[in-house]
Amino acid sequence: MVRIRWLLGTFMSTVASPHSRSSFLRDARAGFMVFLIALPLCLGISIASGYPPVAGILTAVVGGCLCSWVGSARLTIKGPAAGLIVIAIGAVTELGGGDLELGYKRALAVGVVAAVVQLLLASFRVATLGIAMSRAVVHGMLAAIGVIIISKQIHVMMGVQPEGKEIFELITEIPHSLMHANPEILLVGGVSLVILMLWSRVPFNWARSIPAPLVVLAVAVPLSAYFHLGTAHAYYFGGHSYEVGPQYLVQLPGNLLNSIAFPDFSVVFSAVSLKYVVMFALVGTIESTLSVVAVDAIDPERKQAELNRDLRAVGIGNLVSSLLGGLPMISEIVRSKANVDAGAVSEKANFFHGLFLLLFVSLVPGLLGLIPLAALGAMLVFTGLRLASPSEITHARSIGYDQLILFLSTMIVTLATDLLIGVAVGLVLKVVLHAVRGASPLALMKCRVEMNMDGDTATLSLIGVAAFPSLIKLRSSLEQIPTTTSTIIIDLSKARLVDHTFLSGVDAATNDRPTSTIRLVGLEGKKAASEHPQATRWESRSVSI
Repeated sequence: MVRIRWLLGTFMSTVASPHSRSSFLRDARAGFMVFLIALPLCLGISIASGYPPVAGILTAVVGGCLCSWVGSARLTIKGPAAGLIVIAIGAVTELGGGDLELGYKRALAVGVVAAVVQLLLASFRVATLGIAMSRAVVHGMLAAIGVIIISKQIHVMMGVQPEGKEIFELITEIPHSLMHANPEILLVGGVSLVILMLWSRVPFNWARSIPAPLVVLAVAVPLSAYFHLGTAHAYYFGGHSYEVGPQYLVQLPGNLLNSIAFPDFSVVFSAVSLKYVVMFALVGTIESTLSVVAVDAIDPERKQAELNRDLRAVGIGNLVSSLLGGLPMISEIVRSKANVDAGAVSEKANFFHGLFLLLFVSLVPGLLGLIPLAALGAMLVFTGLRLASPSEITHARSIGYDQLILFLSTMIVTLATDLLIGVAVGLVLKVVLHAVRGASPLALMKCRVEMNMDGDTATLSLIGVAAFPSLIKLRSSLEQIPTTTSTIIIDLSKARLVDHTFLSGVDAATNDRPTSTIRLVGLEGKKAASEHPQATRWESRSVSI
């Protein structure tokens, strides 16, 4: 009751003054725009994850209506993410042993334990570990996830049920599915994908302000109605008979309450369950943390989020979501960027996005049943194409062959085995590359940061190896420097190796300190993996790779 009174008081104070009313309206408008984007994505991500379709919307409702009040970063949107699809469907499949309903409920139990792990990570203030992760390894992991999403959802776009189950089998079956595609379903999926790929190039500002997923629904839903997908029937095309029906549309329960499911904890401490606990907690934390940092960089007010506080909010959201039948959530970057672009000014935009979703599924759930699965599949294929874009390979190569090796190794091993092994191989390989260049695994952990204040200038000297572990020490030192300090010098002359993750982390720290000028010194005389300003550098007596 006290909590309800506080929320009502906060709401009334928000709309009391003209300035507050203006902020309130801007957040409401931004939340509505994000709601339009989130609605189909939540459905698609949930279906691709092996969860009931409405589970993704339930996740976003919890992420908006709850997380906004328990410490969520100011402009981030909380909800299900494409990057967790591979983990979720893997958990459902392995834990169910062929029974998808049982696998779903056991995956919910895994989500509960993973949420508790995230809360512990936030309590011990180790959210910054996500920032210290190798960028090449993270991008390689995401690229593999993108390939996996494409390999599965492209068949949905064509209305074909593939015979293969493994990733490489699904990829090799794409030509066969194209030759045997259901023409009406392929038209819906193909048109949807073309809209998503070309909408940003439309030469009208008013048109580009309309979210592409909304345009897809505006075209795909009438197309499905024209093809009478809601009624099972056969049709002839090119001398062949094809069948369509409600199985090609989103299937939902009669109301939101009927979609609530509870976890099955019967095997939650098995080896398989614990594997997925680690993956949900690790990947979710890394993705969420990096998203918050990215949103801080585009925040018009340059306000810095407290990463551990946001991770706590994510952990609370995941705990509640998993207990009620929802997917794991993160601070999602695409919807968060749309939120910033729409003019959001506070965490209330995230609240409104969740509120609009709740109202929609509560008041007009029947409309969701008109959405064709092929359109949702197209949205996920488009997401996969962005995650696995060839430009990522070009970017990694521009930074250095070492980053390209890490990127490709992580991606290929993830595709061949699973996500946890892929990430582990990438991180081990990174340590090996550093060792070849003269930085032993022990040296990576022993870097010292010495601080010297001289008036309004602070100098941070790194002694040892300025690699991904020392980035955490650097950020800790930066937090101790007064915000009034005009110049911060990071002296790397005594660092025998400076890696890409460290340099990109310093670049991100520059966005966190808009009132200070941050300068790097001491890189002169060190070899570089490429001409890129963030390429790994090391002392010339080390071996070159």
